[in-house]
Amino acid sequence: MKGKKSIIAVVALLFGTLQAGAQSAATSVFDFLSLPTSSHAMALGGNNLSLPDDDATLLFLNPALMSDASDRAIALSFLTYMQGSKAGSAAWTMAHGERGTWGLGAQFVGYGSMKETTVEGIELGSFSAMDMALSGGYSYVLTEHLAGGAAGKFIYSHYGPYSSIALAVDLGLNYYDEEHDFSLSLVGANLGGQVKAFGDRHEALPYDLRLGLTKQLANAPIRFSFSLVDLTRWRASQYYSPSGDPSGGRILTNHFVVGVDILPAKQFYISLGYNFRRAYELKAAGSGHAAGLSFGAGLDIKRFRLGLAYAKYHLSVPSFMITAQYSLR
Repeated sequence: MKGKKSIIAVVALLFGTLQAGAQSAATSVFDFLSLPTSSHAMALGGNNLSLPDDDATLLFLNPALMSDASDRAIALSFLTYMQGSKAGSAAWTMAHGERGTWGLGAQFVGYGSMKETTVEGIELGSFSAMDMALSGGYSYVLTEHLAGGAAGKFIYSHYGPYSSIALAVDLGLNYYDEEHDFSLSLVGANLGGQVKAFGDRHEALPYDLRLGLTKQLANAPIRFSFSLVDLTRWRASQYYSPSGDPSGGRILTNHFVVGVDILPAKQFYISLGYNFRRAYELKAAGSGHAAGLSFGAGLDIKRFRLGLAYAKYHLSVPSFMITAQYSLR
């Protein structure tokens, strides 16, 4: 009974908080929080929140998935981003009793040095810019198949003379039936607000409600993943379009992320994904037809895991990610 009450409370908090922030989420700050932190999730489209994988970096996508990570596992990810920028993350998980798991994480994006000029183009010098977030979370196995998790975030951005601080929390649930290889997740991400704004006006965080499922075929080494994202934003006007005329017929598909894993062996996977919203926005900005495509592969050798992934997040260059994880026990 206590487990059921906890589930109801978490779901109510997810919907209540996200509904309150839905109207302002389209013009949010700290959008670097949507960048991938796991090469496996990136290869599957970037927003996978139901992957039943021993991956400590899934803390950032769904804190409930920490219950699947190894005890005392440390994971490091590095992402090549737009020209002159680098991004990465680090995560640590540790078991707490038979049902609990603690997790710590950090994300960063460095944009390098940029020229500072006046509106007339007179160069005044240079400045640096960066984003970072520190996370601490806990997951708990509520029932035989259900786990819940929460992760608090301290978020900081610094762009030349301007800076901002925010506090947020991610809440997640995961239902996993190992016998039928089926996983279902619900996540409320970035619930919180700015403590210190860049200027006089406080802006919204990128609130998001996400739903995802992962299912492996019974008689084939193939696993499918489907995610629904941006469930607090349904109007076409809330999607980026340089022409100012977004396609209303694409509103529904812009919420979908699909992926497939091919598992030829227990220690190896090949992944392919497609993110409809990223494809739509990059195409509208002038990118090619493969804008939403991603792919990657990974290897698991005893206590060491290594994953590589490719996707496109910016018009200037494609992005590559490497994730390495080592379990100390």
